[in-house]
Amino acid sequence: MFTSIDLNKLINLFKYDQTDPLLFNSSMFLFLFLGLLFLYQLLSKSQRGRIYLLIAFSMFFYYKSSGFYFLLLVFSAVFNFFMGKWIFISQSTLRKRLILISSIIFNIGLLVYFKYTNFFIQIINSFGSAKLNPLDIFLPIGISFFTFKALSYVLDLYLEKMEPERNFPNFLLYISFFPNILAGPIDRASRFLPQLSAPLIIDDAFVGKGVVLIISGLFKKAIIADYISTNFVDRIFDLPTRFTGAENLLGVYAYALQIYCDFSGYSDIAIGIALLLGFRLMENFDSPYQASSVAEFWRRWHISLSSWLLDYVFKPLQMKFRDLRTLGNAMALVVTFVLCGLWHGASWAFLFWGALHGFFMAFALFTKKPKNYIYAKLGIKNSKLLRYFQTFVTFNLIAFAWVFFRANSFETALQVFTQIFTFFHASVFLQFVPGYPVVTAMIILGFILHFVPKSWEIRFQEYFSRTPLIGKAIVLAAMIWLVIQVRSAEIQPFIYFQF
Repeated sequence: MFTSIDLNKLINLFKYDQTDPLLFNSSMFLFLFLGLLFLYQLLSKSQRGRIYLLIAFSMFFYYKSSGFYFLLLVFSAVFNFFMGKWIFISQSTLRKRLILISSIIFNIGLLVYFKYTNFFIQIINSFGSAKLNPLDIFLPIGISFFTFKALSYVLDLYLEKMEPERNFPNFLLYISFFPNILAGPIDRASRFLPQLSAPLIIDDAFVGKGVVLIISGLFKKAIIADYISTNFVDRIFDLPTRFTGAENLLGVYAYALQIYCDFSGYSDIAIGIALLLGFRLMENFDSPYQASSVAEFWRRWHISLSSWLLDYVFKPLQMKFRDLRTLGNAMALVVTFVLCGLWHGASWAFLFWGALHGFFMAFALFTKKPKNYIYAKLGIKNSKLLRYFQTFVTFNLIAFAWVFFRANSFETALQVFTQIFTFFHASVFLQFVPGYPVVTAMIILGFILHFVPKSWEIRFQEYFSRTPLIGKAIVLAAMIWLVIQVRSAEIQPFIYFQF
């Protein structure tokens, strides 16, 4: 029999707690998700029943992360659903444009209020004599992601790339779908909504690939990213001046691995969970540190965001500046990536990080012809040696840019670089391995796995798909047990939850 204390504990598990969101790598989520799969299977002959079940679970999942702000999510879905419908049925181009502008103002207005109000107050305070007090504003987790999903739907309708969804529950599920509501991928309505019109079939290939992705994501996030973060990276960036230049340099490279494993780990788990429910979400990462240019990096990193910015920001700017040719393309790139930095967070560091990427790509654009001429003269154009060199340079540019992304302030970022360039002692590398043996092993393992050929991953997924269900369950259970054994006392939230 339950005592009143036990019952209260059980009830509290289902209440909103700002310090305890429902994370993929928690035992609570595992318990609830297994229950969802059981009910989902019982409703295998009722497509509508499955959709309503997913909506209910998604609402609860978001409530556990942001409390009653789940009503904001519902309101956003209602608003954009009807805006999209009115755009489609409007005969007047002017009316379509006015409705679109109203939708953009509403959606961007949500982001501006929740994410940037205090940033603007900070700017006003720095330039004016009057001092405004910052507002106590709660930032709903995932607002940047579900807002961009809604915006892409309305924009695609305006551009006549799709027809509107006529069933509101379908659209609500698209906006609130729990695997990608908090940190992406930012799936497009044109990809997601048609899947609701066909039976949600879950075959062996879906299950096999889904389990592989969940295992991969848990390993990258809970074992590699969390371990090197709590045992090394956080120490470096909390106080860079306490460490030598060599340790700071290793901290920079370790953070590059950490943020990749953390964010791609979340995406893997999200895509894997969706597959177990019969949905295909868009790929979000493709071994980004194998890129040989910053432009290629962005075709491999956070693909759902970079493709969103390409379609809805860069291309319209490119058309606007088309008379300026190369200069116009460069301007469009810089503006796009400044906005990309601002999307990530309300701070000068994020703006600078975005501008830095825009500068890298603009510089590459202006130097493309002379570089190709030099490579051709040297006879190394399209050679593997050149590719390796470009990949090495690109990785270092990306890694050093991450410093501004991770550091708590510009001052901290500059301290990292100061230590690297003025207090560098190569002998520390030899001392690092015995001093941080597990961290070293995790970093090496993480980069090895990252550079594994894509064909190996596909072959393993195909092999695992043919494994009996009991075999898949055992492997997944073993990974969950391993995560429990190595995780720190507190579950580490995913880095991109703050965006």
